[in-house]
Amino acid sequence: MAVFGGRRREENAALPPGQHLTEGFPVLSAGPTPQVETTDWDFLIRTETGTTHRWDWDELQALPAEDITVDIHCVTSWSKLGTSWRGVSLDTLFADVETSLDFVMAHSYGGYTTNLPLEEILDGKAWIAYEYDGDGLDPEHGGPARLLVPHLYFWKSAKWVRGLVLQDDDEPGFWEQNGYNMHGDPWREERYA
Repeated sequence: MAVFGGRRREENAALPPGQHLTEGFPVLSAGPTPQVETTDWDFLIRTETGTTHRWDWDELQALPAEDITVDIHCVTSWSKLGTSWRGVSLDTLFADVETSLDFVMAHSYGGYTTNLPLEEILDGKAWIAYEYDGDGLDPEHGGPARLLVPHLYFWKSAKWVRGLVLQDDDEPGFWEQNGYNMHGDPWREERYA
């Protein structure tokens, strides 16, 4: 009698539990792909006092950029190792932001949201990425710019990002309201609530 189990984990120490490698770059979205021109794009950080820090495309491009090579992991079980990005660290964008709050809600063009603890996006953990593999970021992958938080499942790396709003509580974003885990650590398989 044959015994069947779930998909076997590939023998690769870089893969979190339940993940498999993909050669391509799957496109998954919660809705239609917004077409945002760089001339119309801007990004903001809003604090609890209502203070808004804002950058348009040219201002973002003028900030110090970093080349980032990271593994990414989707909650649907694919992983892509050694991906190459270019973008601005959130540490740079938060340099002049004063807050006593511990959480942010990321907002995207098209209405998508996702929640994040502030400690998960600072100290070299997250970027506003605008290039992938040496080219401008394609719209289907979040271009012109997306949040890149590679140590969490990829739904936390909000495509078409337009801002972060600081908040008192860890309120759920789009997928979190629909049953996904509030945190999303792939190494702990924090897929669902």
